[in-house]
Amino acid sequence: MTTTFPRSTPSALGIDARGVAAFLDALESTPDVEPHSIVLLRHGRLAASGWWAPYAADRVHLLYSLSKSFTAAAVGIAVRQGLVDLDATVLSYFPELDADVTDERSRRMRVRHLLAMASGHREETLERARAADPADLVRGFLLTPPDEEPGTVFAYNQPCTYTLGAIVRRVTGGSLVEWLRPRLLDPLGIDDLAWTRDGTGAELGFSGCHAPTSAVAALGQLYLQRGVWDGERILDEDWVEAATTAQVANPDEENVDWRQGYGFQFWMARHGFRGDGAYGQFCVVLPEQDVVLALTGQSLDMQAVLDAAWQHLLPAIDGPTDTAADPEAGADTRTGADAALEARLAALGLPPVAGGRLTDDAAGSYETAGVLEGLRLERDADRWRVTVDVDGGLLSVPVGEGEWATEGPLAASGATDPDGSVHLGVRFVETPHAARLRLDPSRGTATAEWVTQPLHDGPLTLRRPAD
Repeated sequence: MTTTFPRSTPSALGIDARGVAAFLDALESTPDVEPHSIVLLRHGRLAASGWWAPYAADRVHLLYSLSKSFTAAAVGIAVRQGLVDLDATVLSYFPELDADVTDERSRRMRVRHLLAMASGHREETLERARAADPADLVRGFLLTPPDEEPGTVFAYNQPCTYTLGAIVRRVTGGSLVEWLRPRLLDPLGIDDLAWTRDGTGAELGFSGCHAPTSAVAALGQLYLQRGVWDGERILDEDWVEAATTAQVANPDEENVDWRQGYGFQFWMARHGFRGDGAYGQFCVVLPEQDVVLALTGQSLDMQAVLDAAWQHLLPAIDGPTDTAADPEAGADTRTGADAALEARLAALGLPPVAGGRLTDDAAGSYETAGVLEGLRLERDADRWRVTVDVDGGLLSVPVGEGEWATEGPLAASGATDPDGSVHLGVRFVETPHAARLRLDPSRGTATAEWVTQPLHDGPLTLRRPAD
């Protein structure tokens, strides 16, 4: 892993490995939940980690809104260094907009309000802000008047975080990654982190961060340790306290773990606090248990992921250890459970496309419709390869049979149905996303659909951004 935590075993850290295994069972069997990775820390040590192939420990994963927690850390470091004042108005960092922004509520909006998603707007403003100024999202946001007094209402609002990133860039003179590299990433041992940028060259801030799961775990561990890492203070303790305490109530959220309040780009939860991102990117911090749980995935039902953690994983921490009647037998049980879990974690994998072998009848070019502009399936030495023309470019990847074949940021698997049609699964393994392709060799046609819809990228950009 990018960040190396001291390795241990679940039982040595007071965790019943059978509870971790039950959590894995739940992740793998719950509808609309697809896990890609897990890193579990306790007392700063690695209790368990695993990646569902074709995802891997050394790959980054698009974090979506979990990116917000990294942006907040950049703000927190800037606050510690006296470059940002939480009680300063947002407008004060953009004096060139002073004459344009006339709404009094917009002018009273403070940095802490953006951190708490309490800008005064009742709902998301991203599209309205873009419409107000397509070239400058900060200006468009400040030209979108709040509905209420800033600080009084919660609304999950992407321009809040984008503007925070813009403030950091303004006061530091560089990018978010440049600011974070010597001050957060290097100290935490995070050697790979990249960020999607918009048309102005600015990191999105609210999304677009690509990082390995170990980096997510490290960020959680930093907050668990109240901002200190290896004896060095990175974030002020009062910053950590504010960031991980409800700053504004959000009782109207649909899911129970989303209506426990919101801190500084962290959600409160029924247990502890967390950062999270679309499709199941999680950094869960449990201070009472001294635990960090980092997860990535392609999950539509994110509440189900947390429900599984509370049902299976939480009781396993300092839970029953089978030692009351026979301590020696209990030790054997714990050791056996640890070994079984380790073996399972080493063999994790997502099922490949099921069916018969591909045949020569499937080879050739296919007419396509919709997002696809062309497709070709052909033998490539001793295996198959699919090449797709999409968005004005080509994507090409080998196709595994009964397995995932991986090349660059893509993995694919394929099989033939009894009716002769060919099914291909293509995974963009630096993101949550996958696509399903169906080929009809008898007609020479092909169709495609997303398993989960990308939120701000297309097929050619579903990968780690260039530095």
